Amino acid sequence: MEQYEPDRPTPAQAAAMRRSLHNGRAAMTRRSLLRASAGGALTVGALGALSACGIPAAGKTQGGTSAEDHSAQEKVVAFSNWTEYIDVDDSGKRHPTLDTFRRRTGIRVDYTEDINDNNEFFGKIKPQLAAGQDTGRDILVLTDWLAARLIRLGWVQKLDPSNLPHAYSNLSPQFRNPDWDPGRAYSYPWQGISTVIAYNKKALDGIEVKSVSDLLDNPRLKGRVGFLSEMRDSVGMTLLDMGKDPAKFTGDDFDAAIARLQKAVDKGQIRRFTGNDYTSDLTKGDFAACLAWAGDVVQLKADSPDVDFVIPDSGYMTSTDNLCVPNRARHKTNAERLIDFYYEPEQAAALAAYINYVTPVDGVKPYLAKIDKEAADNPLIVPDKAMQARSHAFRSLSQKEETAYEEKFAKLTGA
Repeated sequence: MEQYEPDRPTPAQAAAMRRSLHNGRAAMTRRSLLRASAGGALTVGALGALSACGIPAAGKTQGGTSAEDHSAQEKVVAFSNWTEYIDVDDSGKRHPTLDTFRRRTGIRVDYTEDINDNNEFFGKIKPQLAAGQDTGRDILVLTDWLAARLIRLGWVQKLDPSNLPHAYSNLSPQFRNPDWDPGRAYSYPWQGISTVIAYNKKALDGIEVKSVSDLLDNPRLKGRVGFLSEMRDSVGMTLLDMGKDPAKFTGDDFDAAIARLQKAVDKGQIRRFTGNDYTSDLTKGDFAACLAWAGDVVQLKADSPDVDFVIPDSGYMTSTDNLCVPNRARHKTNAERLIDFYYEPEQAAALAAYINYVTPVDGVKPYLAKIDKEAADNPLIVPDKAMQARSHAFRSLSQKEETAYEEKFAKLTGA
């Protein structure tokens, strides 16, 4: 088990946090939804104060620390999620899928939208987890890199497969074996987040864009190209374009990708690195083409006939937000029953129809088609097998690698 190291963030890590606060996925809410992945809104001072506590890691073995399970006596489950990341009825006050779960099981869901940023939320729950205390939450939704960190620290519990028959059977092959949780022993995806190339047809005016190379090298696009301020997305897409696997790249590969992006910055090809604010640049035509998050593209296409997307032949990047059960949770079995509930295709369809993210559940398409045929046919929501095969994940990074890579990316973006 990795021990918690009470280090203050480096200047590069602090810059990444500031980037994410102002430009990252946390900068907009639903329906543009996508949230911070590499950085966070927690201030450097707050991180330093938490780190200065010198709190040791809880437990001694990977796999987390259980508590007495009160699920049978207490028909409740406490679920912490991101804002506007679940279905809502016309009143805006109720969540139909949670109501269905309660009626079926008798288990009440105390649903809280108290996650706005990964690092900020980590700072909120870290003292309790590190001290071996109950966080008051039974389910957390964490982006893959933070879920990986909590697994390494031994701060989330191993899931019981006997309580997860639908999840085990219906999890899409695309998401089954991340390097940070092979076989999904500790987590299941809530939703997938894909990075693609979006473009404005009017702004392109006949220019063909099919690849990251087109973005970086076509002189007719000079000054009208956008890349993302999230390191894993921009570098990952560049690595793919260079024929490198983001799940297996070396330090030299990373440096080569940075050098390629730097060349495009130096010659003015890349207009700027953005978070969700690329949406206005794209719809206005200031960006002719850019890297974009699929959840945004679905909404932009619905609102603007000029916006469309392409999946490069080299592939695309996908990350996940993940359901985890923290140490000392009082209602682990109830939590596992709720996780499994969302892996029933009918429930997954109801969720996907509202939030428009990549569903991690196989078999959802016919159920979704009954609700919204256009969504069911949208590969950004329900990827077919060919598209799934072109999906790639950014490999886990050690603390040393993360520090070094963020420093280099910060220098590139001018953060």
